Amino acid sequence: MALGPRLDLRQSQSLVMTPQLQQAIRLLALSNIEIEAFIGEELERNPLLELGGEDTGGDVALSGVDATFDAPAAPADGDPAGSDELIGAGMGEIDRPLDIDLGGEVFHHDCASDGPDRVAGEASGGLDGALSLNDISTGGGADSDGWEDSLEYDLTLREHLHAQAGMAMSGVTLFIGRHLIELIDENGYLRGDLLQVSHQLGVPLGEVETALAAIHTLEPTGVGARDLAECLALQAKEADRYDPCMARLIDNLELLARGALPQLKRLCRVDDEDLADMIAELRQYDPKPGSRFGGASVEAVVPDLFVLEREGKWMIEINNATLPRLLVNRSYHVSLSGGRHDAKSKAWLSECLAEANWLLKALDQRQRTIIKVASEIVKQQEGFFRNGVTQLRPLTLRSVADAIEMHESTVSRVTSHKYLSCARGLFELKYFFTSAIQATDGGDAVSASAVKSHIKTLIDEEDAKNILSDDQLVDLLKERGFDIARRTVAKYREALGLGSSVQRRRQKKLQGAR
Repeated sequence: MALGPRLDLRQSQSLVMTPQLQQAIRLLALSNIEIEAFIGEELERNPLLELGGEDTGGDVALSGVDATFDAPAAPADGDPAGSDELIGAGMGEIDRPLDIDLGGEVFHHDCASDGPDRVAGEASGGLDGALSLNDISTGGGADSDGWEDSLEYDLTLREHLHAQAGMAMSGVTLFIGRHLIELIDENGYLRGDLLQVSHQLGVPLGEVETALAAIHTLEPTGVGARDLAECLALQAKEADRYDPCMARLIDNLELLARGALPQLKRLCRVDDEDLADMIAELRQYDPKPGSRFGGASVEAVVPDLFVLEREGKWMIEINNATLPRLLVNRSYHVSLSGGRHDAKSKAWLSECLAEANWLLKALDQRQRTIIKVASEIVKQQEGFFRNGVTQLRPLTLRSVADAIEMHESTVSRVTSHKYLSCARGLFELKYFFTSAIQATDGGDAVSASAVKSHIKTLIDEEDAKNILSDDQLVDLLKERGFDIARRTVAKYREALGLGSSVQRRRQKKLQGAR
């Protein structure tokens, strides 16, 4: 074969992730709140996008909350059947207007709190008949005030202490006191060495101790303590209960934690009744006096989905309050296109129109995919929604993906950072995916969360004189049909925050001494 340069023509296929496809994938993993922020950025960047009102005129509009999605029924011809198909569809006909009948799809409610009666009467085109196990209907709504309650500003502990220090101290004491306040953690404890503070500020140690004593007089009582004993002692002094017997009890908290009541009675020189009264007094004190104040900014978890049961039917609804209504202003596009523009300006305008249309399609498909995944979760976990955590079934991402004919990664993205609100509370969608525990009778496997619930119930109902060991819990669980090893019981018990049999016995003993 001769060596030398030559030209070859080859044909090959490859998957190219365009920016639009990457955007569609990223939108799946965003929560409703994150979608709202994303839309805000797009509104600033794209002049053809704007927030819509009740009357959209002839413009193409999409409210991520106003459309009713008939999942998991097959979509109309020409629309992608799922997010996988959307990703694989490429950029064909990207600037084709969306054909969305807002008049026929807009409901007159906004979220579950607006009344299930109206939802049940209007959500007729959802999943009814699509699932053999249950009738599940989906709905959306129009703009309203929203579900989330407004959050009030929480005064932090340090702000509270600084305000008091300005009134209770002055001069050098105030200067040192403000420095010490900055060393107090969120629980109200001083996390600094007084001698080190003395060296840093160049003041005598006595001045630092005086400033700390002034901080101990501030509210909440016990703030500025260096350990638990000092915190309880400050509260006992405030309640005028810090007598020698109480002082000895506070100095020996480790004996109290071990339940060494006879030894404590000898040290405190009290009888059973007095010791029980002292322990009850200690229980009324706050071991973390600073925790009642706000720390970092707290954000409420806003549900992305509502699940309601009405007349035996499950209704799944997107939370409309967190999604703005988005539309493409075609009138503005026509007016801009009619002027004299150079090729670069026209290309930019066409690009804005194509991106706006693609964004509306991606948001529409995102809502359809979320509803489809949530519908399958409700179908699979119907026992949980009706009877609680004990009926939670083992569920995996793959099983849901196979049922709705999507890729497992798509289901993973849909269930990330999204919350579902139902009659039993607020749950992350990931909560419904649990591992399996084999049943002893050879029946269907049960969820690990259901096993944890049974463990908690058994421990809550145990007799104070007959504390259950992990081996006994294994036997009791086998009687209930759960084949589980002792080490697994211990792991689940610790995950629930429940102590060992020795720790629970000590705790019951202390409670009995009250």
